[in-house]
Amino acid sequence: MSRVSVELVARDEETIRREATELRDCLPAVSMINIPDIIRFDLRSWEAARMVAGQFSSVVPHIRAIDIDPNGPLPGLDVPGLTEILVIQGDPPADLGHRTWPNTSESVIRRYRREAPHLAVYAAFDPYRRAPYRELEDVARKKDAGACGFFTQPVFDSRMLDLCRDWLRDETVFWGFSPVIGPKSRSYWETTNHIVFPRDFEPTLDANISFAERAVREIRDEGGNVYLMPVRIRLASYLAPLAGVLGQKA
Repeated sequence: MSRVSVELVARDEETIRREATELRDCLPAVSMINIPDIIRFDLRSWEAARMVAGQFSSVVPHIRAIDIDPNGPLPGLDVPGLTEILVIQGDPPADLGHRTWPNTSESVIRRYRREAPHLAVYAAFDPYRRAPYRELEDVARKKDAGACGFFTQPVFDSRMLDLCRDWLRDETVFWGFSPVIGPKSRSYWETTNHIVFPRDFEPTLDANISFAERAVREIRDEGGNVYLMPVRIRLASYLAPLAGVLGQKA
């Protein structure tokens, strides 16, 4: 496997520092993390990246395109050692007091490539959001804008994973996996992210770990990259059982 990245949510400084330590305890060899930018929290992804940068070889803050002021500085350029970012479009905020701009992912990717050529800029791929041909058209536009690769939304189905791997076979991709535990978690993914789960999907920890283990092994055998998102769950409960297939000691 080329690289493994784990997502840590920056709720506040105490949480991001604690979870970074927990991750190092759970998977000591992990060298890469992603930090989403969630606007209901005060701590921005690039600020959190600064706080934990010394613990990992690469910290990848997510940048919401619609939050970027065209006349202001680009976020993250003053973070020492930052080498990679992920640009996403970003959902409109529920708080109408939060100002946004009519940027596209492509326009922000181009700006980073122009103003910060030292940064590797990744983009997002979501196989569930809309018709696949439209998502693949976006992939082409993001590549033209300068994206060097893609992080996927979580995939929950072996058949969907096979299709996506075929669609993106010539791209640099971090394949996303996230546990869905219990009916409330499943309902969230279905209503918010439009996920269509396979009929035999089981929202249990053991079933999610089993699926991730099989999928990660296949991706590892082909030299691919993995993006693990242990959302709303103790890091160790999901990551520790995967340590062997990730090629790391728990």
